[in-house]
Amino acid sequence: MPVRPRPARERWAWTRRAWLRPAAGLAVLAALVTVVGTGPFLAGLRLIDAPALAAALGIGVVTTVSGAWRWSLVAGGLGVRLPMRAAVAHCYRAIFLNSTLPGGVLGDVHRAVRHGRDAGDVARGVRAVVWERAAGQVVQVVIAVAVLAAFPSPVRRYLPVLAAVGVVTAVALVLAARAVPRAGASRVARAARTALADVRAGLLGRRTWAGVVIASTVVFAGHLATFVVAARTAGADAPLSRLLPLTLLALLAMALPLNVGGFGPREGVAAWAFAAAGLTAAQGVATGTVYGALVLVASLPGAVVLLLRPTGNCR
Repeated sequence: MPVRPRPARERWAWTRRAWLRPAAGLAVLAALVTVVGTGPFLAGLRLIDAPALAAALGIGVVTTVSGAWRWSLVAGGLGVRLPMRAAVAHCYRAIFLNSTLPGGVLGDVHRAVRHGRDAGDVARGVRAVVWERAAGQVVQVVIAVAVLAAFPSPVRRYLPVLAAVGVVTAVALVLAARAVPRAGASRVARAARTALADVRAGLLGRRTWAGVVIASTVVFAGHLATFVVAARTAGADAPLSRLLPLTLLALLAMALPLNVGGFGPREGVAAWAFAAAGLTAAQGVATGTVYGALVLVASLPGAVVLLLRPTGNCR
């Protein structure tokens, strides 16, 4: 059945939305340059040394393999075969694309579609990536709330409200899951049943949930460790108990798909968090810049995968 081309108005709306996200990231960067100048960005890059690069590469191996394991578990739970070797190659390539292309998610879109085509089920392949990414975000938020509650931070006073919102949201999701109709031909009913089945099999299955939690924890810990390395490299000598919540807030900002090659909200939140904690906005910007450079270096094996297998299945 031929695919009907999109109307011109729909294509224009999609293009406009696609460019709005990197434009927002550029606006954040422009505002930062106006406030702190280009000095913190350039200083951060000049301070990067060999030990920091080695640490980033080593941590990158651990986080990439852990993320690939999580993806393989979720895909297997959904009935889509994904060998670890292929998962690692796809993940490295996705991280490289996320680090170099606007939006920060195009690499994940690529690996989702590529794996789906290789497995003969694009829809299920895409859902596997969506659910494994969602699981990582949930674990990240839970750990973040615990860390921010344990150490002083600019958002500590708001944590009770955020925790209450999280509990209400979780209860609402459970109630919504219980209310999903077991029958019904409507598109909404079918989508709800599919989502519920995916969560049960791909995330909460007996053979998957523990591995998903462990892998997500390792991935998040690795990203946080890289941020701490970036902060130390940028010259932040504050105690770890004071530095950890600040880097955590900047890391959480990266979940917003409003960036250019990873840069944008991360540096903006880092500047605010560092300044609010009694450090300097310039130091926060330098830390975010160093982190972006370290992540790019850690993703370079993905460039090799992209060159060797630009469209292959990485098997």
